[in-house]
Amino acid sequence: MGAAAVASPAADRIAFEDFMTVDIRVGQVLRAEAFPEARKPAFKLTIDFGEPIGVKRSSAQITRHYTPDQLEGRKVAAVVNFAPRQIGPFLSEVLTLGFPDADGEVVLVGVDRDVPVGGRLF
Repeated sequence: MGAAAVASPAADRIAFEDFMTVDIRVGQVLRAEAFPEARKPAFKLTIDFGEPIGVKRSSAQITRHYTPDQLEGRKVAAVVNFAPRQIGPFLSEVLTLGFPDADGEVVLVGVDRDVPVGGRLF
């Protein structure tokens, strides 16, 4: 994919209340492991969101820019209130968030200061 494939028109305008129905939290990656059964290269992430959400799992197609060692201990943003999704033999419980680079590969959303796990995006 080139840069043209990354650009897309802005989504339709929504009310703030609609945005607040999407629960985006910061979590810390406890474990990152290969996911060879995935159709596209991916990692299986185990992420701690603190209480009351707890530890959740996510399949993330982020193998281009990250290694498991780089991911473990890292803070990530994820949608925690989508329905779980079965991806092959793995149940992905949260959607780890990122932006596409110029080639369409995922670059994770991060925070630039230390924040407690479980904090909600607003």
